[in-house]
Amino acid sequence: MSLSQPRLRLRFLSILLLNCIVFASNFLINNALPCRPDQIQALMQFKNEFESNGCNRSDFLSGVRCDNATGAVTKLQLPSGCFTGTLKPNSSLFGFHHLRYLNLSHNNFTSSSLPSEFSNLNRLEVLSLASNSFVGQVPSSFSNLVMLTHLNLSHNELTGSFPQVRNLTKLSFLDLSYNQFSGTIPSDLLLTMPFLSHLNLKENHLTGPIEVPNSSSRLVYLSLGNNQFEGQILEPISKLINLEYLELSSLNISYPIDLSIFSSLKALLILEISKNRLLPASLSSDSGIPLSLEGLIMSQCDIIEFPNIFKTLQNLQHVVISNNRIKGKVPEWFWKLPRLSIVGLVNNSFTGFEGSSEVLLNSSVQILDFAYNSMTGAFPLPPPNIIYLSAWNNSFTGNIPLSICNRSSLVVFDLSYNNFTGPIPRCLSNLKIVNLRKNSLEGSIPDEFYSGASTQTLDVGYNRLTGKLPRSLLNCSFLKFLSVDNNRIEDTFPFWLKAVPNLQVFTLRSNRFFGHLSPPDQGPLAFPELRILELSDNSFTGSLPPSYFVNWQASSVKINEDGRIYMGDYKNAYYIYEDTMDLQYKGLFMEQGKVLTSYTTIDFSGNKLEGEIPESIGLLKGLIALNLSNNAFSGQIPLSLANVTELESLDLSRNQLSGNIPRELGSLSFLAYISVAHNQLKGKIPQGPQITGQPKSSFEGNVGLCGLPLQGSCFAPPTQQPEEEDEEEEEQVLNWKAVVIGYLPGLLFGFVIAHVIASYRPKWFVKLVGPDKQKKADNSVSLFMSMDSRWESFNSKNSVESEM
Repeated sequence: MSLSQPRLRLRFLSILLLNCIVFASNFLINNALPCRPDQIQALMQFKNEFESNGCNRSDFLSGVRCDNATGAVTKLQLPSGCFTGTLKPNSSLFGFHHLRYLNLSHNNFTSSSLPSEFSNLNRLEVLSLASNSFVGQVPSSFSNLVMLTHLNLSHNELTGSFPQVRNLTKLSFLDLSYNQFSGTIPSDLLLTMPFLSHLNLKENHLTGPIEVPNSSSRLVYLSLGNNQFEGQILEPISKLINLEYLELSSLNISYPIDLSIFSSLKALLILEISKNRLLPASLSSDSGIPLSLEGLIMSQCDIIEFPNIFKTLQNLQHVVISNNRIKGKVPEWFWKLPRLSIVGLVNNSFTGFEGSSEVLLNSSVQILDFAYNSMTGAFPLPPPNIIYLSAWNNSFTGNIPLSICNRSSLVVFDLSYNNFTGPIPRCLSNLKIVNLRKNSLEGSIPDEFYSGASTQTLDVGYNRLTGKLPRSLLNCSFLKFLSVDNNRIEDTFPFWLKAVPNLQVFTLRSNRFFGHLSPPDQGPLAFPELRILELSDNSFTGSLPPSYFVNWQASSVKINEDGRIYMGDYKNAYYIYEDTMDLQYKGLFMEQGKVLTSYTTIDFSGNKLEGEIPESIGLLKGLIALNLSNNAFSGQIPLSLANVTELESLDLSRNQLSGNIPRELGSLSFLAYISVAHNQLKGKIPQGPQITGQPKSSFEGNVGLCGLPLQGSCFAPPTQQPEEEDEEEEEQVLNWKAVVIGYLPGLLFGFVIAHVIASYRPKWFVKLVGPDKQKKADNSVSLFMSMDSRWESFNSKNSVESEM
């Protein structure tokens, strides 16, 4: 038998490999791709060099193209998030000598340096390696890729001096942004690259000066922001007369910038000059700035008066003057600019709008954000074609204007943190994002959500709402975030909401809900996508069945295609919305912005729940905060909590728990806060760095507990009791395993969870909410402006797709 096992294994692997090749061949044949069998096999070999949970074979092969005549692979484009692992010098990738197009962007080549073997691919015309976690220096051999027209190394951790790219004379597109390159830009860069039209060096450690040749440059796109320039770099830039897009944020220049220096750039359409000091006189209407401007972004420039320069710029579409110190009212003439589309006035000291409440009715504005100001009085009637309207954290009073119900284009509506009174308008079904949090609204939530309603976020927390939860919420199949906390709603727990397929966050905190939390059939709480459940400070009663958490999907993380894992709308080109919630966490009550989809929190505190804590709590691998305090739970602390390895905050205080504290809790490496105070626990407190570092108040009120951090030691004569307890504990664990097997026959691969920090930064967006109000801005609706919205034709000429 021992001799046959290797043969069986070998036969199995051979069959598996054959199936892979047949699958790949069938896929390529079905898609009319004339790839040679050896190329197909090499492609599968390359795929197998990495973990590829992020994509299947069809995803991988959909980005492959082969030459019609030779059958050799000429194009390879990986899907985002497809590969994880190290790109090694001996990778089969470097055997594809006929490649002309290679795009590996938005994967995770962990701790990989750029192999010099890329130079083997000397027919490459397009090479995109953005957002891949590459480290170290760019090999000098990259200068051998003389056929390149497009090179993108952005959003990595590359270091060293400016890469040797002088030999790449055909380059038209070069993006080295968001790295750690240092030193000066080569003086002959533009001279040696006569076709270069797009140059992005943003977010590095580059220093000046910059030299521009006397000959005319083809450069139309230039981004140099967030470097360490200190010299006279503006004058050379002003010679680049063909520029259409210019980004110069955070230049680290000691003197204020005179905008008239750009008067020679007659073709300029977009100017981004944020985080610099500007000469006040250059903000007047006769500054000489190019009249062609369509976008002007001046965030965090210490501006104190509304810029009159806008009067002369009749082509303006995008205006951002957020995070300045502008006082008074927004002038009435501003809204008469004929092409105005996107306006960001966030975080200033505006007190209102000049003119009547109808001042915005004739405006062409579609995206308007004037959050975090000091505006008072009645809310103005919104523009007729408004898409995004944010006025959070002002002091508006009166009723919410009913005219919003006539704005069929409106998608995002955020009036949170104001002083609005009266009822909620009855047209919420028309809106995707509704945030009316922390006002003084009265009445009930309108029960008029029609079938097919697009509502994704509904936050009406911290108002004076009464009545019941509207049953028509069942029609909101897109609903992800529902918060009605801190109101006066009186109802039973809405088990019927389990029919809403995408609900991830649900908070009922501090209302008048009552009744049982366990389903009528005493089975699992079957919400298919629930991540965060906040039910504290209500009047819920009864016990929770052992299988209560069995069907939760909290153990599986789903990351958006672009790498972000925050809840909200990330599909719009102009704005981004981030949900905000209040969370009782690590003994503190705090507002939580940027709500992640990758973690789970549960708060049932302040109710009248009893019985044992369900052992199935141990199945929630993504649980980071659990609060069951101020109830009447009894029995022992579940051993299964030791399986919740991501747990950071655990509060079981003020219950009737008995027995020992499981010693396995001492091994939870992320457990920063624990409180089991005021129970009936006994025995020695488990020792471990996370436990002994807690204050003694976390364990007080348990007469039988001893050991650090409580004063005194545990003195007990040696008995056989601990072994009996261990056997009893082991038997309980085995019994629970049997329960899990009974409830989860379909889970063949277990539960896997990982904390993922999304560091992807869009190259083409500028965030309108600045860091100087970080605490509030992180919890806010953040508005993004597309910096290339007028560049589709240019970008298409320079995109990686057009290079083939």
